Formats: sequence, C-alpha cells, structure tokens
Amino acid sequence: MELMRHSDTEFFLKSLSELGIELSELQLEQFLIYYEMLTEKNKVMNLTAITEYKEVISKHFVDSLTLARIYKLTNEKVIDLGTGAGFPGIPLKIVYPDIELILFDSLKKRLNFLDEVIEKLNLPKTSTLHGRAEDYGRDIKYREKYDLCVSRAVARLPVLLEFCTPFVKKGGYFISYKSGNIDEEINASQNALNKLKTEISSKDTFILPGTDMQRTLLLLKKLDNTPKQYPRSPVKIEKSPL
Repeated sequence: MELMRHSDTEFFLKSLSELGIELSELQLEQFLIYYEMLTEKNKVMNLTAITEYKEVISKHFVDSLTLARIYKLTNEKVIDLGTGAGFPGIPLKIVYPDIELILFDSLKKRLNFLDEVIEKLNLPKTSTLHGRAEDYGRDIKYREKYDLCVSRAVARLPVLLEFCTPFVKKGGYFISYKSGNIDEEINASQNALNKLKTEISSKDTFILPGTDMQRTLLLLKKLDNTPKQYPRSPVKIEKSPL
C-alpha cells in the first residue's frame, strides 16, 4: 500500500509502544482505512486541516491514544463529546474494541461520515448521536449514564466541564485533551469544579511524539450527581461561565 511507507509505520508503532500499546495487523489495517476515508472525504467537506500521513498519525491518531498515559480502558461505556472527524473516539475504539462508544457531534454531515467509518471498519457497540450537548445532558436516557466522557473540543475548561460532566455517572471520569500550559484555565475552573461536583484527579503534560507540541491530559473525577440546573443554555454558559 502506497500510504504505508515503512518509516511511517515504524514511527506509528514506536509512538504507540511508548504508550504501552501494540497493534495487531487488523488494527493497523483499520487505521490505514480510516486515514484513507478521512483524506478522501476531506476533499469534499471540511473534516481536518491536517491531511499529510505522518501528521495525521501524530496529531490525530497518537494524540487520541495518549489517553493511555493516564487511564486504562477496558470495557467502559464512553461518550466522545464534539467528536468532529472521530477524535479521540475512533482511535480509542480500534485499540480498545470492548468499549461501548457514542460519538456525539452537532454537525450531522460529520456523523454521516463516521457512520460510514463504523460500518467499513466493522466497529461493534459504536454509534453516533447528533444534537446539542445541553439538550442531551438533560435527557434521562443519556444523563449520568457513562463511565467516561472524552473530549478534544476546543473550549475553555469551565465551559467543557458544564457540557461534559452531566453525561458522566457518579464515580466516573471526564478526560479533557488540552494544548499548552493550562494552569490559568485550571485556576479559572475552581468554581465550576465545585458546582459540578468534580475534582482533578491528575494532570499530565508532555510533548506529543513526532512534534514540538505541548499537550496536557486532565483526568477529572465526578464525585456526586450533577445539580439539576446544569447544563444551562449555551448562551448562559458562554456569557457567564461558572
């Protein structure tokens, strides 16, 4: 396969081995198919600004899987909020096939693409959900039903906390993928953490393999049920964050 240049494969496998992840031939093939589908669909709709093979590997695939640095996935019920082109959800599902995964996004076109990916890669217990987080976060079918919520969405932490934590069951976790130094964001989130009954369990800052990008993973534990007034409307969340 032309895309599968030896050096690039080695870079991918080496980066994952540093995370304690080994891929089977099937999993490697699934990543390749995903890459091909992503770049092909990207020609007709905006899924990602990153399309060069090695960059997709490092900035999307490996980045998604850095979760292994702070959390050991087994068979959890997971929701990926603001999944976009499927990150981090699809890479996590490929590597951890026993998880039950919902890919949530507000743009139906993206989810139509992800439905194609799910079918092509034959990913069981994986589905897409279209809508707004503030609506589904109040729906008893989804509210506090997940062991883990993950999000690479670009928003400040107080905003993400209000959108994401309502989906997490008491005792479950929210993992936020962040760029650069986020100490200021953490300091600005103390009120949100208190009101949303959540605490920071760990913070892991590192350089993403193959790049000079600083990344931070925040592992947040939900200590108690989300108070019923949250999440508020998007206007309130954006205008006056907790």
